[in-house]
Amino acid sequence: MNSLLIKTGQTNPAAIPLLILRIAFAIVMFPHGAQLLAGWFGGYGYTASMGYFSSIGIPSVIGFLIIFLEFFGSIFILLGLFTRLFALSLTVLVLGMILMVHIHAGFFMNWYGNITGEGYEYHILMLSMLLSLLIAGGGKASLDALLFNKKI
Repeated sequence: MNSLLIKTGQTNPAAIPLLILRIAFAIVMFPHGAQLLAGWFGGYGYTASMGYFSSIGIPSVIGFLIIFLEFFGSIFILLGLFTRLFALSLTVLVLGMILMVHIHAGFFMNWYGNITGEGYEYHILMLSMLLSLLIAGGGKASLDALLFNKKI
Protein backbone atom coordinates (compact mmCIF):
# COMPACT_ATOMS: atom_id res chain seq x y z
CA MET A 1 0.00 0.00 0.00
CA ASN A 2 2.76 2.40 0.89
CA SER A 3 4.38 1.92 -2.53
CA LEU A 4 1.12 3.01 -4.16
CA LEU A 5 0.97 6.10 -1.98
CA ILE A 6 4.55 7.17 -2.46
CA LYS A 7 5.51 7.54 -6.10
CA THR A 8 7.70 10.61 -6.10
CA GLY A 9 8.85 10.42 -2.50
CA GLN A 10 5.83 12.31 -1.19
CA THR A 11 2.62 10.99 0.29
CA ASN A 12 -0.63 12.14 -1.29
CA PRO A 13 -3.07 12.71 1.57
CA ALA A 14 -6.07 12.25 -0.79
CA ALA A 15 -5.11 8.65 -1.58
CA ILE A 16 -6.64 7.14 1.56
CA PRO A 17 -9.94 9.09 1.50
CA LEU A 18 -10.47 8.15 -2.17
CA LEU A 19 -9.73 4.51 -1.37
CA ILE A 20 -12.23 4.64 1.51
CA LEU A 21 -14.81 6.22 -0.80
CA ARG A 22 -14.30 3.50 -3.40
CA ILE A 23 -14.55 0.71 -0.81
CA ALA A 24 -17.71 2.17 0.75
CA PHE A 25 -19.37 2.61 -2.64
CA ALA A 26 -18.57 -0.97 -3.65
CA ILE A 27 -19.79 -2.38 -0.34
CA VAL A 28 -23.17 -0.73 -0.90
CA MET A 29 -23.59 -1.17 -4.67
CA PHE A 30 -22.14 -4.64 -5.26
CA PRO A 31 -24.87 -6.55 -3.36
CA HIS A 32 -27.54 -4.79 -5.43
CA GLY A 33 -25.82 -5.81 -8.65
CA ALA A 34 -25.30 -9.35 -7.32
CA GLN A 35 -29.04 -9.60 -6.59
CA LEU A 36 -29.85 -8.61 -10.15
CA LEU A 37 -27.21 -10.68 -11.93
CA ALA A 38 -26.69 -13.79 -9.83
CA GLY A 39 -29.63 -13.94 -7.44
CA TRP A 40 -27.31 -13.56 -4.45
CA PHE A 41 -28.36 -11.76 -1.25
CA GLY A 42 -32.00 -12.72 -1.75
CA GLY A 43 -32.19 -11.41 -5.31
CA TYR A 44 -34.02 -12.95 -8.25
CA GLY A 45 -31.19 -13.26 -10.76
CA TYR A 46 -30.68 -12.09 -14.31
CA THR A 47 -33.76 -13.52 -16.04
CA ALA A 48 -36.25 -12.33 -13.42
CA SER A 49 -34.54 -8.93 -13.18
CA MET A 50 -34.74 -8.47 -16.94
CA GLY A 51 -38.40 -9.52 -16.80
CA TYR A 52 -39.09 -6.90 -14.13
CA PHE A 53 -37.35 -4.16 -16.10
CA SER A 54 -39.34 -5.13 -19.17
CA SER A 55 -42.59 -5.05 -17.18
CA ILE A 56 -42.00 -1.43 -16.17
CA GLY A 57 -41.13 -0.37 -19.72
CA ILE A 58 -37.33 -0.42 -19.59
CA PRO A 59 -35.83 -1.64 -22.89
CA SER A 60 -33.74 -4.80 -22.61
CA VAL A 61 -30.50 -3.06 -23.57
CA ILE A 62 -31.01 -0.57 -20.72
CA GLY A 63 -31.90 -3.41 -18.33
CA PHE A 64 -28.68 -5.17 -19.29
CA LEU A 65 -26.68 -1.97 -18.69
CA ILE A 66 -28.30 -1.51 -15.27
CA ILE A 67 -27.29 -5.01 -14.22
CA PHE A 68 -23.82 -4.70 -15.76
CA LEU A 69 -23.13 -1.33 -14.11
CA GLU A 70 -24.36 -2.30 -10.67
CA PHE A 71 -22.42 -5.57 -10.61
CA PHE A 72 -19.26 -4.92 -12.65
CA GLY A 73 -19.20 -1.15 -12.15
CA SER A 74 -18.97 -1.60 -8.40
CA ILE A 75 -16.02 -3.98 -8.88
CA PHE A 76 -14.26 -1.55 -11.22
CA ILE A 77 -14.84 1.31 -8.75
CA LEU A 78 -13.47 -0.84 -5.91
CA LEU A 79 -10.33 -1.61 -7.91
CA GLY A 80 -10.02 1.97 -9.10
CA LEU A 81 -9.97 0.85 -12.72
CA PHE A 82 -11.49 3.25 -15.27
CA THR A 83 -12.83 5.05 -12.20
CA ARG A 84 -14.05 8.21 -13.93
CA LEU A 85 -15.79 6.28 -16.72
CA PHE A 86 -17.67 4.08 -14.27
CA ALA A 87 -18.38 6.97 -11.91
CA LEU A 88 -19.97 8.88 -14.78
CA SER A 89 -21.94 5.85 -15.98
CA LEU A 90 -23.17 5.04 -12.49
CA THR A 91 -24.09 8.70 -11.91
CA VAL A 92 -26.41 8.51 -14.93
CA LEU A 93 -27.79 5.21 -13.60
CA VAL A 94 -28.49 6.60 -10.11
CA LEU A 95 -30.13 9.72 -11.56
CA GLY A 96 -32.32 7.42 -13.67
CA MET A 97 -33.26 5.44 -10.56
CA ILE A 98 -34.31 8.61 -8.79
CA LEU A 99 -36.34 9.97 -11.70
CA MET A 100 -38.00 6.71 -12.76
CA VAL A 101 -38.64 4.95 -9.47
CA HIS A 102 -37.95 6.92 -6.29
CA ILE A 103 -38.93 10.55 -6.77
CA HIS A 104 -42.65 9.85 -6.32
CA ALA A 105 -41.98 8.56 -2.77
CA GLY A 106 -40.30 11.78 -1.68
CA PHE A 107 -36.97 12.29 0.03
CA PHE A 108 -37.04 9.87 2.95
CA MET A 109 -36.55 6.12 2.97
CA ASN A 110 -39.67 4.15 3.90
CA TRP A 111 -38.58 3.29 7.44
CA TYR A 112 -42.10 2.65 8.72
CA GLY A 113 -43.69 1.11 5.63
CA ASN A 114 -46.29 3.87 5.41
CA ILE A 115 -45.58 5.01 1.84
CA THR A 116 -45.36 3.22 -1.49
CA GLY A 117 -41.73 2.75 -2.47
CA GLU A 118 -38.55 4.25 -1.10
CA GLY A 119 -37.38 7.84 -1.15
CA TYR A 120 -34.19 9.04 -2.76
CA GLU A 121 -32.08 10.09 0.27
CA TYR A 122 -29.83 7.03 -0.18
CA HIS A 123 -29.33 7.96 -3.81
CA ILE A 124 -28.15 11.45 -2.88
CA LEU A 125 -25.37 9.83 -0.84
CA MET A 126 -24.47 7.58 -3.76
CA LEU A 127 -24.40 10.58 -6.11
CA SER A 128 -22.08 12.49 -3.77
CA MET A 129 -19.68 9.53 -3.74
CA LEU A 130 -19.81 9.12 -7.51
CA LEU A 131 -19.39 12.81 -8.26
CA SER A 132 -16.38 12.94 -5.92
CA LEU A 133 -14.82 10.00 -7.77
CA LEU A 134 -15.70 11.53 -11.13
CA ILE A 135 -13.88 14.74 -10.20
CA ALA A 136 -10.93 13.27 -8.29
CA GLY A 137 -10.52 9.90 -9.99
CA GLY A 138 -9.50 6.77 -8.14
CA GLY A 139 -6.50 8.30 -6.41
CA LYS A 140 -2.98 6.95 -6.02
CA ALA A 141 -4.20 3.73 -4.39
CA SER A 142 -5.95 2.61 -7.58
CA LEU A 143 -5.28 0.49 -10.62
CA ASP A 144 -5.75 3.61 -12.72
CA ALA A 145 -2.70 5.17 -11.06
CA LEU A 146 -0.71 1.96 -11.26
CA LEU A 147 -1.53 1.06 -14.86
CA PHE A 148 -1.61 4.48 -16.41
CA ASN A 149 1.27 5.90 -14.34
CA LYS A 150 -0.70 8.98 -13.37
CA LYS A 151 0.52 11.39 -10.75
CA ILE A 152 -2.82 11.86 -9.04
